[in-house]
Amino acid sequence: MSIEIKAPSFPESVADGTVATWHKQPGESCARDELIADIETDKVVIEVNAPSAGTLMEIVKQEGDVVLSNELIARFEAGDAAQAKPAAPAGDQQAADNDAANEATDAKATAELIVSPAAKKLLAESKLDAADVDGSGKDGRITKEDVLRAIESKGVQAEAAPAAAPATNSGGNGAAKLNGERSEKRVPMTRLRARVAERLLAATQSTAMLTTFNEVNMAPVMELRKKYKEQFEKSHNGTKLGFMAFFVKAAIEALRRFPAVNASIDGQDIVYHGFYDIGVAVSSDRGLVVPVLRDADRMSMASIESKIKEYGGKAQTGKLSIDEMTGGTFTISNGGVFGSMMSTPILNPPQAGILGMHAINERPMVVNGEIKVLPMMYLALSYDHRLIDGKEAVQFLVAIKNMIEDPARVLLEI
Repeated sequence: MSIEIKAPSFPESVADGTVATWHKQPGESCARDELIADIETDKVVIEVNAPSAGTLMEIVKQEGDVVLSNELIARFEAGDAAQAKPAAPAGDQQAADNDAANEATDAKATAELIVSPAAKKLLAESKLDAADVDGSGKDGRITKEDVLRAIESKGVQAEAAPAAAPATNSGGNGAAKLNGERSEKRVPMTRLRARVAERLLAATQSTAMLTTFNEVNMAPVMELRKKYKEQFEKSHNGTKLGFMAFFVKAAIEALRRFPAVNASIDGQDIVYHGFYDIGVAVSSDRGLVVPVLRDADRMSMASIESKIKEYGGKAQTGKLSIDEMTGGTFTISNGGVFGSMMSTPILNPPQAGILGMHAINERPMVVNGEIKVLPMMYLALSYDHRLIDGKEAVQFLVAIKNMIEDPARVLLEI
């Protein structure tokens, strides 16, 4: 039975997607629900699975093609009839003949290697041998990204070779000449990276963004973690107590006191949110994503840490859903995990505020007239000045500082 495979129904906030990877090629058999393709949107990667056991017969949309919601992307044959050899698409016979000739020439070098169409094209353009590329796809399939990494590695080596070569004197004047080429590569932005760029640019152009800074003594929280971390982990099925849960809880309490920071602007209206959906910025190979802790005020510290860990894993594997990325009334970004000492976080519209955490460094501080070495962290709050006055922003950040320096305030909500 022939089945049309279509792109999934995208939510209203997603206009279209791009076919990122075909994990199966025409003629390959599939088990029911086996992953056959990835479609990348500007928010997440959506998986397309086999509707039943059978064979992929024809790919209608190639890697890199833009697809709309419910648009036909492939044809599939279910059951025993799926053993039939797929026909070459009309108008592509010459291309198929060329591919066959190329494959015959390289058969020995690429034996048993599975190469995606986009990767095969890049291999030809870069004059790389598929045998020299490590495949990261299913069953060792070589993807476009694998070839790009190989090209980058080759480019670095090509640049390093001339630098290591002996200098040649010309005309006896001692001027050194380096032989070789300077390499560069041009690759299209991923949809996620393009969307991030678009949103960041929009945030700087459409908001009156300002940033206020403060610093916080992390010693009380660090001592609390050290004292209870083993007991916490045992009591909560291996969930570790991190700093983020403290900051999420402190931010929620500060948002209660300063509701404008939890609000957003919609046209000429101010929308005050009676809930606390906290976005947590997570870095992935594809770019920055911001999954949301829904109703974070109702979550325990253990559930906050567990959910953040879950989101981190999903971000790395591209498994975050659109629902997990949608909404958010306030965002927290931790650049400190990468060693950032201080930065200015950019707003995530239509949110009015974002808190930036940074690296913890020991610094000499004056305490009651004495110099002490304390683990200090710089905090940054970027806010939309159209909605939040400077006084409110400063007081909001001071409230977070006070709660982190005296964690009992978080529990007592004082």
